[in-house]
Amino acid sequence: MKKKGSADPPWKLVLGDCTTEMASIESGSIDLVYADPPFATNQVQRGRSAVQAYDDRWSGIPEYLDFMTTRIEDMHRVLAEDGAILLHCDWRASHHLRLVLDRVFGPERFVNHLIWKYGLGGSSPTRFARKHDDILYYARGDDRWFDPPMVLATSRKMAGEMKKATDVLDVPAINNMAAERTGWPTQKPLALLRLLVNACVRPGGVVLDPFCGSGTTLVAAVASGRRAIGIDRDPTAIEIARERLEATMPD
Repeated sequence: MKKKGSADPPWKLVLGDCTTEMASIESGSIDLVYADPPFATNQVQRGRSAVQAYDDRWSGIPEYLDFMTTRIEDMHRVLAEDGAILLHCDWRASHHLRLVLDRVFGPERFVNHLIWKYGLGGSSPTRFARKHDDILYYARGDDRWFDPPMVLATSRKMAGEMKKATDVLDVPAINNMAAERTGWPTQKPLALLRLLVNACVRPGGVVLDPFCGSGTTLVAAVASGRRAIGIDRDPTAIEIARERLEATMPD
C-alpha cells in the first residue's frame, strides 16, 4: 500500500465489511462518499475468473434495505457538513433507496437523480431496452462543494465545443477489450468516476468508497489530487485495487 518513494500514500485500503470498518472513521471527516453497493439482483455476480465474484442474493427487498439502511446511516455520520453522497443503484432498488436517503439525510438534502447512460447491452422484444443506472446525489448539510463538470457537446451546431454536464451522464461502459478492465464484475469506467469526483469533492478532499471493488473510485480520486479510502470485504477485490493504486504512484 506504500507509495513509491513515500511512507504516506494518499490512499488507504481496508479489508472488511463497511458497517464494521466505518466505525473507526472519524465523524465528519469525509468529503464525498461514492457507494456502488450490491444492486439486489439476486444473482452471484461473476467476473473474469472464479475468484472474481460476489454474492448479490437476498431473501427479498426488506433484507436488502435493512443491509443498506445501516450502512447509509454510517455514511451519513462520517460525512463533513459540506460533504455529499453519490449512491449508485438501478431500477431494482432506486425508488426504495431514495426513501431511505430522504429519511437519513432529509428530503431537503436531495440534489440530483443522475442517470448514467452507458449504451452497451442487449435489446428486448418485450420492453424498452435498459441502458442506464441511477446515481442518487444528496448533500450532508446546507452547503456543499460543487464544480460543474464540462463535457463535449453532441449537437451538430455546437460540434467541438464544451458545455456543462446535465443530469444525464453519457459515458460508455467498459468494453471487453479495454485496457482498464480488471475482470471484476460490475466494474465502472474511470471516465465516469473522474467526472463525479472532480465535480463533487474539492482538490485535496477525502473520498470514501465503502464497496470499492476493483478500486476505480480510488484511482480516479488519487489521480485527480484527492485522497481516498476504500473498503471491501473481498480480498481479491482489495488486491486488484491495491495493484491499480500502486500503478498510479510516481517512481
